[in-house]
Amino acid sequence: MKGLNSSEIFETPRFVKVTAFSFISLAIYYFCNHHFSNSPLLQVTLSPTTSNPQNNISVSAGAPNSSSIISNQTLDSSILVPTPPPPPAKELERTGIVDQNGAMSTDFKIGDFDENSVEEFGNFTVEEQKRHESGANRVKVKRFGVCDQSMREHIPCLDNVEEISKLNSTERGEKYERHCPGEGKGLNCVVPVPQGYKIRIPWPKSRDEVWFNNVPHTRLVEDKGGQNWISRKNDRFIFPGGGTQFIHGANQYLDQISQMVPEIEFGHYTRVALDIGCGVASFGAFLLQRNVTTLSIAPKDVHENQIQFALERGVPAMVAVFATRRLLYPSQAFDLIHCSRCRINWTRDDGILLLEVNRMLRAGGYFAWAAQPVYKHEENLQEQWKEMEDLTGRICWDLVKKEGYIAIWRKPLNNSCYRSRDAGAQPPMCNPDDNPDSVWYVGLSACITPLPENGYGANVSAWPVRLHNPPDRLQSIEMDAYVSRKELFKTESKYWYEIIDSYVRAYHWKELQLRNVMDMRAGFGGFAAALHDLQIDCWVMNVVPVSGFNTLPVIYDRGLIGVMHDWCEPFDTYPRTYDLLHAAGLFSAEHKRCNISTIMLEMDRLLRPGGRVYIRDSVSVIYELQEIASAMGWVPALHDTSEGPHASWKILACEKRL
Repeated sequence: MKGLNSSEIFETPRFVKVTAFSFISLAIYYFCNHHFSNSPLLQVTLSPTTSNPQNNISVSAGAPNSSSIISNQTLDSSILVPTPPPPPAKELERTGIVDQNGAMSTDFKIGDFDENSVEEFGNFTVEEQKRHESGANRVKVKRFGVCDQSMREHIPCLDNVEEISKLNSTERGEKYERHCPGEGKGLNCVVPVPQGYKIRIPWPKSRDEVWFNNVPHTRLVEDKGGQNWISRKNDRFIFPGGGTQFIHGANQYLDQISQMVPEIEFGHYTRVALDIGCGVASFGAFLLQRNVTTLSIAPKDVHENQIQFALERGVPAMVAVFATRRLLYPSQAFDLIHCSRCRINWTRDDGILLLEVNRMLRAGGYFAWAAQPVYKHEENLQEQWKEMEDLTGRICWDLVKKEGYIAIWRKPLNNSCYRSRDAGAQPPMCNPDDNPDSVWYVGLSACITPLPENGYGANVSAWPVRLHNPPDRLQSIEMDAYVSRKELFKTESKYWYEIIDSYVRAYHWKELQLRNVMDMRAGFGGFAAALHDLQIDCWVMNVVPVSGFNTLPVIYDRGLIGVMHDWCEPFDTYPRTYDLLHAAGLFSAEHKRCNISTIMLEMDRLLRPGGRVYIRDSVSVIYELQEIASAMGWVPALHDTSEGPHASWKILACEKRL
């Protein structure tokens, strides 16, 4: 082959191609370097899950070439900032009553209120609340008028003159029983306060004195002043603590009972008592300091304001009468039943009234009777005593002690005495189909209520253990649950304790000096138990609605008091007698049966000026309740539950201002 000289080399096609390729490559290099000099040539990924982070560097697929890879040893520390490890998984708090296995559990926690988010009632107005709420949920309610002054002491079912006038007979006390207004005839106005009404004197001072203008009636002073019941001093009524049979004072009288029968053990064995024909309730007032809760009852008769005085004092009481129907308390409710000059003929109609006492008296409980037949020797009075001895013997009561003007009997602990009676003995045993705890508009029967063969009701724990011990009668409640009843009982107690603890702190309940409290849908009594445990110095009327499960036996076995009631009808008490009304789930449960406005107007009648209402209920009814509250003149404030603003329930807190 012929060799090429140097000039020929530059003219060959190969040289031209190589030269052109070189220029093009150089142009591309400068173009890319100019446009991408500020772009990262390397993407580094750190994986915190690897076991050796020192060698944990990978190069993205977009790296230009292998020469651009930088080892982790020479990588700038400003680029290699280690990603912090994830925080440890937070342990979830239990907020329900079912554990991970589906079993009932009491290991849960209720959310708390943010105390700073709760508005003070004193700085709150209805207009401010209206500005808070969206108009989409509001139901407009016309403002209610004020009733005539003649209705200031009105009890709708006991003052129904129209219905009482239609009675065929009143000789057994029928006119003192419930005769409620028909549909459309109930209250449609707010009951007025007496002229000069003042915010009540706080407990315990109220035990001994109340404002005259709050209960401006002098009949009892005129009739009973000489028996040390009550007197008037300037603008107050004074209660010296006496009674018809204990003019020297209730304390001395209670000491006498304790000396006669030491086994009564006030505040330990005896926790819940019933005082029949109570006067101004000094017996119950002084038992409170011995750790006994006494429900004082009397009819609205010639001494019609005695229950009103009792409630103004801050003593548990309600209007009730022994007539033709069962009283609204369960079987085996009371550890002690007391009657001091209560003006009841216990032996009439085959002893039907004493048999009602027997139904309500706990197995092994005591009946104390202080009356003239016990100690006077007139022939007619001695005849009454013999009749009483005969009747109590036939119903197997044991006369434990008769001393001075007091006689005390004890009810048997079981049915052995009843079974040993002669065939055809009177009074007979009640029909096995008779439910002794069914009390709503149930007529009296002249028969002996047998005791449960399993001992339920007789073997309650002593106070205060019984407050939190699930009682045996929990198993006899007609309700859906069976195996889990004890867990439900404990769960309800814990649930309400945590909620009420939040209420006490957020709403400053201890500063309100609450005394007379009503739980309008009481369940097992967990709300009342929580108030006791949190040392709120009050008593609670636990109301069990007729539309739900009858839990009253459990409430009494816990050492609390309560009553059966239908909230479609008015309650048997005077106006202005409660400081706090609590209703949880009441309106969503009853709105299909009852008129909501009717219930709210009844609540206004029961509530004292200065009193509070706490309604915990579904958003489906809460906005309407808020409007009704405003229409009655209350100051309502709507709050979220601890579940937050989107929860299905809210809290409506209201104040009835004077």
